[in-house]
Amino acid sequence: MAHDVTLITGDGVGPELASAAQRCVDATGVKINWDVQEAGIDVMQRLGTPLPDATLESIRRTRCALKAPITTPVGTGFRSINVFLRQELGLYACVRPCKYYPGVRTFFQDVPVDLVIIRENTEDLYAGVEFERGRSTTAELIECINRLSTDRKVKTEATETGISIKPISVSGTERIVRFAFRYARENGRKKVTAVHKANIMKYTDGLFLEVARQVAQDYPDIEFEDRIVDNMCMQLVQKPELYDVLVLPNLYGDIISDLAAGLVGGLGVAPGANIGENGAVFEATHGSAPKYKGLNKVNPTALILSAVLMLRYLNEKEAADRLEKAVADVIQEGKEVTYDLKPHRDDPTAVGTREMAEAICRKLREI
Repeated sequence: MAHDVTLITGDGVGPELASAAQRCVDATGVKINWDVQEAGIDVMQRLGTPLPDATLESIRRTRCALKAPITTPVGTGFRSINVFLRQELGLYACVRPCKYYPGVRTFFQDVPVDLVIIRENTEDLYAGVEFERGRSTTAELIECINRLSTDRKVKTEATETGISIKPISVSGTERIVRFAFRYARENGRKKVTAVHKANIMKYTDGLFLEVARQVAQDYPDIEFEDRIVDNMCMQLVQKPELYDVLVLPNLYGDIISDLAAGLVGGLGVAPGANIGENGAVFEATHGSAPKYKGLNKVNPTALILSAVLMLRYLNEKEAADRLEKAVADVIQEGKEVTYDLKPHRDDPTAVGTREMAEAICRKLREI
């Protein structure tokens, strides 16, 4: 059986990584009908949009996409394509495994770190419900808040104050927490930890915790606990081996997933998936590194491991396991890996993006 998959080549180093991941997936023997599409700064300059209609239509048709990194300007410029795709396609669950592979440089190489971050993708501050300082609508909102609130008021003027709204719903929370428990059950995980700041934000994070506790009662075979987010950061640095599956609201999930990636060697080995009822987009969690564009230098591991998640989603589990093992073997051998996976970053024996992907393909044939 052949699978239809949209391949979004991205910008910066995206096209190089997309080519490497595509080559590795094809080397597993799984039949993929790749529909190659563009998105990002490069296509923005040509077409006036960073996400052409054809790309979005392709994802809707195939219901499965492997997306290389895309640049999101900080503070100005177009809206994040990642956030837009999650909201537009209903990709409510972000799955970010953080697993240590021997051979990766990390301070935690003697600790068995193997976490999965389940991040809610559509609500919280990341929903982007914002009001710009100086606008009349912002002034009206501040006035409304101060009129309705009895104890917590906005004490600064609208001319100097921006406002973000943090929506957390019962339905959105129940959906993501159930996803986390189902993931744990289907993947042999033993514990789910809900992460929040319910001690301060009682009506949003408090609601998240309340619903999580209710959902947990339907999964008696999976241990459940909760942690306050700042304490969770400390716990992960001190004793990450105690944790298994973490489920979090959107913003905390974004931050904690990067922290957890740091435990296992950085974003270069951190894959990601965005999953909804009608499709999924798989992507590396790192950015597009435009300064390395065209240099054949960047580590392709994160996008290749994202392709592993994609193969599992497509129920090609045996091929996924083989590809993950090939990646792990090449990293552990440490010969044909990129500079960041060498003991010293200036090691002259480091290879490029393309050469590391070719080494993984050869390892697949051996397996």
